[in-house]
Amino acid sequence: MTKLSKKQRHQVKSRWYYIFWGAATVSVFAGQMYVGSGYRRMSKTIEEVLDSPIILDVGPPRRHPMLIPDHWENPLMHPSDPPKSIY
Repeated sequence: MTKLSKKQRHQVKSRWYYIFWGAATVSVFAGQMYVGSGYRRMSKTIEEVLDSPIILDVGPPRRHPMLIPDHWENPLMHPSDPPKSIY
């Protein structure tokens, strides 16, 4: 059995291999930072919305048409001619 005088390398990788994977690693890391910062901004915005008071504007209060209006001074009047106050 002959012994090899030179040890062979198992995998020969060019410098472009390392440049490619280095650039891929950096781009993935940068993307993760971008997504993380966007998520942080979104969560702060949602937190501000939930912490703010909720104000509902439903318009002027409505009264039932069969109720006596508030603007009458003496609402209880007898239907005589002329009307007389009941109390």
